[in-house]
Amino acid sequence: MMDALHRLRESLRNAPVIWKGDYPYFIHPITDGVPRLDPLVLEAVTDLCEAAIEWKEVDLILGIEAMGLPLTAPLSIRTGIPLIIARKRSYGLEGEVTIGQETGYSKGEMFLNDFKPGEKVVIVDDVLSTGGTLKAVVEGVRRTGAEVTHIIAVVEKGPGLVKLQAEYPDVIIESLVRLEMDGDRIILLDEE
Repeated sequence: MMDALHRLRESLRNAPVIWKGDYPYFIHPITDGVPRLDPLVLEAVTDLCEAAIEWKEVDLILGIEAMGLPLTAPLSIRTGIPLIIARKRSYGLEGEVTIGQETGYSKGEMFLNDFKPGEKVVIVDDVLSTGGTLKAVVEGVRRTGAEVTHIIAVVEKGPGLVKLQAEYPDVIIESLVRLEMDGDRIILLDEE
């Protein structure tokens, strides 16, 4: 797994940074879909996520649009566990749950469909910064009667993970890579 972690970390090391107002935002294919995604980096993320979770206890994998699609599809194929994507568009299906989504730089609504009461759900997310989106998604899943048991973020940036761990002590919440921004510089934490 060290090769996979090294590959992911190296791909983040020189990612470009843009500013959205006062918010530094790094651009990476795992988190933004650009520049092009090296399949070896996606394979590394898939390997690391697969190794981190006890899959026999999972009924459903949940990704968050848009980057949840490429992150969860390989895990679903490898594990044989169905996946669902929290969507930014309403379909009006029976039982659809609307959740408010707020990040460090945007607000909107998301929609959850096709959860069954009692299902054990793993959420795989690209970036965990403030924790606002994941908090809303966890609360939405709970409203369906399903249970979030594990959250894994590819990149942890900011205080959100610690805040979510305090709020949801019954959920395993972790990240693959921790980083912080120093202006327009990416600083990888927990060096190998």
